[in-house]
Parts: sequence; C-alpha cells; structure tokens
Amino acid sequence: MAHTFQRARSEEQRAQRRQAILDTTAAMLAEMPVAQVSLNELSRRVGLAKSNVLRYFESREAVLLELLDVASQEWLEHLEGALPSGVDAGAPLPERGDQVVAVLAASLADRPVLCDLTSAQAAVLERNVSPAVAAQYKRTAIVNVGALAALTRTRVPELTEGDATRFAAVCVMTTGAIWTHAQPSAAMLAVYDSDPALAAMRIDFAATLREVLEVVLSGLLARASR
Repeated sequence: MAHTFQRARSEEQRAQRRQAILDTTAAMLAEMPVAQVSLNELSRRVGLAKSNVLRYFESREAVLLELLDVASQEWLEHLEGALPSGVDAGAPLPERGDQVVAVLAASLADRPVLCDLTSAQAAVLERNVSPAVAAQYKRTAIVNVGALAALTRTRVPELTEGDATRFAAVCVMTTGAIWTHAQPSAAMLAVYDSDPALAAMRIDFAATLREVLEVVLSGLLARASR
C-alpha cells in the first residue's frame, strides 16, 4: 500500500522518510528481481513524487546499493552463529574446509535478494551513482569482505589473512556470477524442458557455488602449505 507523506521538516522526519524508501524497496525486492524495480513504482508505493525520492537518494541504484550493504551485513551476522554450529572444529582440515563452504553456499542460497543484488552490483548498481556514493559503498564492501575473511579464519585458521581475504572476495564475485547463470529465462527453461541434452547445462546455484568455493579454498590451502 502506498504511503502519503507531508513534507519532512526535521532531521528525524527526514530519517524516517529515508528509511521508508529503503523498506519499500526491500518489499519490492521480495516480489520481483532487481531488474524490475523502477523508480516510478517505488515512488508510487512510498507515496512520494519521484523528484522527492531523489532528494533522499540520488538514483534507484543508490537505494539498491545501500540495501545490498544491509543484506550483506545481515548475512554476516547470520554466519557468526551458523559457522560454529555447522563446522566441526576438530575435523581434519579438508573436511573442515568443505564444511565452511557448505555453510556459505547454503546460507547464500537462502538469500535470493542478496544474491540478486550481488549479481547486479558491478554491471548495473555501480553505473548510475556519483563518485561520493560509489566511494561510500566500496568502503563498506571492503569492511564486509574483511569480516567474511575473519569469520572464515575462525574455522580455518590455517589460512593466512591475505588468503582469507582472497577467498572472501572470490566468494562474493562468484556468488554474483553463478546466480546470474542459475536464473534462466523463460525461453531457456522451455529449451531445457524439451531437450534432455541441453537440460544438462542448467545450473544449480547452491551446488555449483559449493563446488567452486571448495576448489578455491583447497587451492589456497595447498599453495600455502608449499
């Protein structure tokens, strides 16, 4: 349901208005992919003229980048509990590494909005923002990658700090790439349904992400052991 707002006159009201825009966009993302979220529809739902929405966020992409950061931080908070419970600290290193990857892949598969935003980050969301917004986002992204690296090292301390950061960065980039390929169009789905030979090319997101991250993590550990 669309909201109807009067002009925001205080800092508190402006903060509430800004949060309403974020909350409304988040609700839209629960209904539709990033590509279908338009500024016109967002304005209608939040009860503001498009020009007023742009007083709080310089573009649709700026809104979505902030939501990507929020979703990333929520995921990291989840991992703080999921990794200790999902990884046997006494297991041999190869098994422990696979358990870490399994937790990461499963938790990302449970967060389609985060994956969709991640897949759109470089090609779409970073393309219509000012240098100031881009810099602010990149600073938070670096912090988030560092947090993921630190969480990974709590379960796999054999990783150097540098390799843990490399693994975390690859995890984010691979998530976006695999998510894109794991969301086939209606035409591709029809092809897969009609041709068993081509159906083998359909990608399962969680399984593929898990396989790729297992290879990356084991490779980093093997290189470090030399």
